[in-house]
Amino acid sequence: MNLTDARYFAAREVEWLGFPFGGGPEGAISPMVAKAIIEWVDGVKIVGEFGFPTAEELEEMNSLLHFDAVQVGMFTPLEELAKLPGITFIKEVVLEKSSSEDDLAGHFRRYAACCDYFLLDFSKAGIAWTDLQSGIPVSLVFLKQLFGKYKVFLALDFQPDEMDQVLETLKPHGLGLSGGGEEKTGFKSFDELDEIFDKLEVAEHQ
Repeated sequence: MNLTDARYFAAREVEWLGFPFGGGPEGAISPMVAKAIIEWVDGVKIVGEFGFPTAEELEEMNSLLHFDAVQVGMFTPLEELAKLPGITFIKEVVLEKSSSEDDLAGHFRRYAACCDYFLLDFSKAGIAWTDLQSGIPVSLVFLKQLFGKYKVFLALDFQPDEMDQVLETLKPHGLGLSGGGEEKTGFKSFDELDEIFDKLEVAEHQ
């Protein structure tokens, strides 16, 4: 949503940098602001994030900003994605505490033909690592099978000292992290994210 986040994440060598165009808790960014921020960063793949887009909207935005991938929301019709075979899609999947393993497995199967990656988001429903350890909403055994079959990014609330256990247990393709709002223009604290990135760097070199 802002240049401060973009420059921080690029400096920490993330692979994907996402820009929310479909709205959400923090709102949506305008295409022109996103374009200006993208010009300030390099070494990252650019992702356009949309909630419930049409194929026409995606095609128009992609022609303007040249995304490396497009992230689409939970209820985006499969038919819209099938109209754009040349785009790399990341399919967001938001779990609730009432979600079932059968529903989740079926959702992945339906979208796997069009989507290259999935973003499995537990954080929007307030589901933390401690919940998953208790089998809420699905078992760890089931999740390990899912992560072994598909390329899945994980968005999950956990403490930095729990990260090693999360990664070792689930073995996700990657982690979905977000910076949140600025305290004031150009200023914010990244202390918690720094802890996570520092641990990832240590793990990478072990």
